[in-house]
Amino acid sequence: MTLALLGALLATGCSNPAPADVAAPTAPATDATASAHPDIFRFRIGALEAAALKDGDIDLPNDNSVFGVGRPVADVSALLADAGLPTDALRLSIQPLLVRGDGRLLLFDTGAAAASFARGGRLPQSLRDAGVEPAQVTDVFISHGHADHVGGLLTTDGAPAFPNAAIHIAAAEWAALQASQQHAALVAAIAPRVATFEPGAVLVPDHVTAVAVDGHTPGHTAYAITSGEQSLLYVGDSMHHHVVSVRQPDWTVGFDGDAPTAQASRRALLQRAADQNLRLYSVHFPFPGLGHVHAEGDGFAWIPGD
Repeated sequence: MTLALLGALLATGCSNPAPADVAAPTAPATDATASAHPDIFRFRIGALEAAALKDGDIDLPNDNSVFGVGRPVADVSALLADAGLPTDALRLSIQPLLVRGDGRLLLFDTGAAAASFARGGRLPQSLRDAGVEPAQVTDVFISHGHADHVGGLLTTDGAPAFPNAAIHIAAAEWAALQASQQHAALVAAIAPRVATFEPGAVLVPDHVTAVAVDGHTPGHTAYAITSGEQSLLYVGDSMHHHVVSVRQPDWTVGFDGDAPTAQASRRALLQRAADQNLRLYSVHFPFPGLGHVHAEGDGFAWIPGD
C-alpha cells in the first residue's frame, strides 16, 4: 500500500498466520503507577491498550552531515532556535510502541540495544515495567533494518529476544538485510521467525496494515493501527526530528538511502496527515511521540499530545 491508499487501509489485504500460543500477559500497571513511570506512557487506540516504551536517545551534531545536508548550518540553527531548542546538536528519542488486544501483544520496532551511536537498551526493562515479559510478545513489526530499530531483536548473547513472536518485515527490507554481511548474525538468529509481506498487507485483521513510505530504505514501512473508528499511524523513519523534518520535509536527510524519493514521501505523508488530522506516532520525536501535524507556511508543525 502506498500513501495514496491510506484512506482505505482496511479495504483489502492479506494476513499472516497467527503466532504460536504464549503465556498470558501479566496485568497492566495501575493508572497511578503508569503515569509516574518516566519510560512508559499508556494510551488507547479504540479498544486496544497501547504504551510508548522508552529505549533511549540519539544525539547528533548540527553540522549538516545528517539534517539539512548541503545547506548552511545556519539554516538548521535558525529552525532550532525558533523552536527554543539548542543549536549545537539535535536529539532524537527512541520509543518502540507496544499494543495489546485480542489476545496478542504487538511490538513496533525494538530499539537500539547496544548500538554505539545511541544511548539505548532500556526497552527490556521498560517492557517488564509495563507488565510484559519478552516471551509474551506475539508479534514484532519492523519498520526497517537500521540498528536503532532492529538492535533489540537479539539479547546480549545473540539469542532471539522475543522467542515466541512472529517478526513481520517487508520482503524488500528482509532481502536487503539478508544481503548485508553486517547483519549476518541477526539474520541467522531471527530467520525462523520472520514473516515477510508486500506493501498494503493486512498483518493483523482489523488492526494492523502495512503502509509503504518509500526512500528511506528498500522496504521502509509505516503501520496503520486501527480499532473501530480510531486509528494511529506509526511512521517509522518517515521523519526523524520534530522540528526540522516537519517544517522542512524537502531538506535532505543523510540517513535516507534514496533522498529525493524519501523527501517526496515525507511531504506526501505530512500533507495527508494534516488534511485528515491523522493521529501519528513517531518513534524519534520527543517522548512519547504522539501527536498531529498541521500545515504551516511551506511546511508543517508538530502538535504533541494524545
